[in-house]
Amino acid sequence: MHEVTAPPGATAPVFYEQEDHAHGDGGTLIGFWLYLMSDCLLFAVLFATYGVLGRNFAAGPSGADLFNLPLVALNTALLLISSITYGFAMLEVAKNRVDATLRWLAVTGLFGAAFLAVELYEFAHLIREGATPQRSAFLSSFFALVGTHGLHVLFGTIWLVTLMVQVRRYGLIADNQRRLLCLSMFWHFLDVVWIGVFTFVYLMGAMR
Repeated sequence: MHEVTAPPGATAPVFYEQEDHAHGDGGTLIGFWLYLMSDCLLFAVLFATYGVLGRNFAAGPSGADLFNLPLVALNTALLLISSITYGFAMLEVAKNRVDATLRWLAVTGLFGAAFLAVELYEFAHLIREGATPQRSAFLSSFFALVGTHGLHVLFGTIWLVTLMVQVRRYGLIADNQRRLLCLSMFWHFLDVVWIGVFTFVYLMGAMR
């Protein structure tokens, strides 16, 4: 409350309620949707770049020479399963079960970490074979697209661990539930992008 000057003839000060300008749940979710749309534009540019440069091998190796499809399929399964386990975590959030929520979030984080480990192994193998980003336009666009997605998974995993600490400390309060929902949208978005990467980059690349 704030005190204002009393009008003429008044015997007591007049008070009024301060309006709360805090953003509600709707504002947070709309803002996060806008962020996801900007990320869609980022990946659209990277996909378009790969589409233009993906056949410029500069007399170097092509995707058919480099890609290990069984390994990539394993990585795809790890990320897809992580979305399922995150869905189980959100079901436990709806039931207000803190311990069960944390267990499913931990499982999701482990799958995310495993995905990153396999991707790092793939990158290291390619570099040992001489397939570095500067080798050709194809490899430059490949590392840019796949590496950007991997960075998103890394940031998502760090975010997940941070939220686990918050949930353990404060429980499933409204703010934590909203944050978990935003991370859920982000995590599923990464799954959709990876399906595009798996199909457009790896499957189509292996057939060339």
